[in-house]
Amino acid sequence: MFKFIIETAVRFRWAVVFVATLLVVYGLFQLNKLPIDAVPDITNRQVQINTIAPALAPGQIERQVTYPLETALAGIPGLTSTRSISRNGFSQVTAIFTDQTDIYFARQQVAERMREVEEELPEGVTPMMSPVTTGLGEVLMWTVDYVPFNSTNLAEPGQPGWQEGEVYLTPEGERLTTPEARATYLRTVQDWIIAPQMRSTP
Repeated sequence: MFKFIIETAVRFRWAVVFVATLLVVYGLFQLNKLPIDAVPDITNRQVQINTIAPALAPGQIERQVTYPLETALAGIPGLTSTRSISRNGFSQVTAIFTDQTDIYFARQQVAERMREVEEELPEGVTPMMSPVTTGLGEVLMWTVDYVPFNSTNLAEPGQPGWQEGEVYLTPEGERLTTPEARATYLRTVQDWIIAPQMRSTP
């Protein structure tokens, strides 16, 4: 058998060289499309359910919130295990699925089970699913600040921006004359303008 293979390869050596060249070119082409991570994401497929109930102690959270949720998740296709945490006023149930399970299918199944069990939970307690994230998900950080004050970037009188005397005029017409007032305004911008827009980011 090996003798036949060797003799055939020698007899048709140019065909062998041609096929080998094609394989090398194809390999180099696929290499450019190969996703490479410095730290591969090995997180399993999981869906987390967080529930806040400030008035309940850990034992009550376990009996009235965590246990009903874990029981409701039983039998979902692809579910391998569940784990939970019950603390003062807080419950977290994590459903772990097989790697072959589509994460959005899993979330849909979990959402249906959550709706079924909501009537059994204490009044005013609503479980929420966490976003689709992994242990290696990216964290976005930003800062909010003013353009440095100098004589070249003064705004027109009455227009938002820096005014004479290191006074900042807001779009609402408020004059910020102290560092404390300017810092408070930045916090207002962060909480009421930037944060709601970031929460709606897909």
